[in-house]
Amino acid sequence: MKKSTKVISIIIIFFFIIAAVIVARTMIGNHFKKKFSKRPPPGIIVSVVQEKLFQNTIETFGTAIAQNSKAYRVQASNINGKINLNFNKMIERKNSVVNQTVKGIDFLMDKNKVTVFKGIGSFKDVNTINISGEKKEEISAKYTIIATGSKPASLSFIKTDKERVITSTEALKLKEIPKHLVIIGGGVIGLELGQVYKRLGSEVSVIEYADRITPVMDSALSRELTKVMKKQKIKFYLSHQVNKVERKGDNVTVTAIDKKGVDVSFEGDYCLVSVGRKPYTDKLNAEAAGVKLTQRGQIEVNDYLQTSASNIYAIGDVVRGAMLAHKAEEEGVMVAETIAGQKPHIDYNLIPNVIYTWPEVAAVGKTEEELKTTGVDYKIGQFPMRALGRSRASGDTDGFIKILADSKTDEVLGVHMIGPRVADLIAEAVVAMEFRASAEDIARMSHSHPTYAEAVKEAALAASDNRPLHI
Repeated sequence: MKKSTKVISIIIIFFFIIAAVIVARTMIGNHFKKKFSKRPPPGIIVSVVQEKLFQNTIETFGTAIAQNSKAYRVQASNINGKINLNFNKMIERKNSVVNQTVKGIDFLMDKNKVTVFKGIGSFKDVNTINISGEKKEEISAKYTIIATGSKPASLSFIKTDKERVITSTEALKLKEIPKHLVIIGGGVIGLELGQVYKRLGSEVSVIEYADRITPVMDSALSRELTKVMKKQKIKFYLSHQVNKVERKGDNVTVTAIDKKGVDVSFEGDYCLVSVGRKPYTDKLNAEAAGVKLTQRGQIEVNDYLQTSASNIYAIGDVVRGAMLAHKAEEEGVMVAETIAGQKPHIDYNLIPNVIYTWPEVAAVGKTEEELKTTGVDYKIGQFPMRALGRSRASGDTDGFIKILADSKTDEVLGVHMIGPRVADLIAEAVVAMEFRASAEDIARMSHSHPTYAEAVKEAALAASDNRPLHI
């Protein structure tokens, strides 16, 4: 064979090898991409991995996905090995985060030269406080701010043994995942904890006295959240009056009367009593300082959060209003500024309320029911998350943004949201309402694309002559 012929033959063979390798890499790459590029099921968190294999990029998405669609799930056949939940590790991490936060507060106290006395404080008189801790102490103060917070409430006929009949305090430090968690109360805390344990594998039943969950929020939010949580297989029993809770061994029986007057019972291994919270004023000895309490144990205050004793103020869960940490924070600043001689102000209508389920729920301002009751002429702008590009991309298509505006002035009166990251989005509504913005003002603002926040703009457009862009 001639030398030139040999060279040509080698070149041809080389190209055949290259072509075979390319085809093989493409086929294998597509196999891996098809196998691993699906989104994980709800509750599974996968680290973000981007690895070049052959000619294709293989990706796993690192988010806790609320999407139930099978199209976005990692199938069991696609996973090598068994996936187990380490519940103890989960609780350990929760404790770690809490401890870090507490240490952060201790650091801030030291940084700002604040002296901390640890123990139970009670009034001796209007200027003197007794502290019973590791050692008994007595301190005097010109001004005092009561910020003792709240504790879980119960019903008079229910004995919370803190083992099987529990409150939210015990629910956050269980040693095992309940098989069937029966929740009394369809409010914020019950729904948040109920969804947590449902995602961990518990059967969850919610018993609510009212005819809907979250009864103080806009009814549209209640309906949507109910629909979403039912899809997640959480069971709801509305208009049910609980009248008995009994524990026998590891089993708890909850008896109630349904809306037809029929006795019904629910069997579970744990019962979470979530019927609200009450002010923690039991050991305050408020009478010694001349501080008046209401029948509910709340401290009476004026518009400046001043108690019946002029040098004593109260803030947070021990006074009227929503029991929210950020509300207490604003009140603390207000009192400090008042004592310093300034003239602060809080608009309680603009304190946002958030439910940390998934999807999240957030609201600020007036509900539609409140506007109807007061006879305000209003208009509605609503935009569904399913029409949003970012929501479709992330698989979080449940929910909507609802804006209520004055029919005559177009001023925004209330904003109600359910969807992904609305706990953050509600801040936009608070800012707008603080400056008494109109729906058109929000509609004319440029919102980044693609973002969840675009839904706010679309809802504002819907409230402004019904002209949303994407529906």
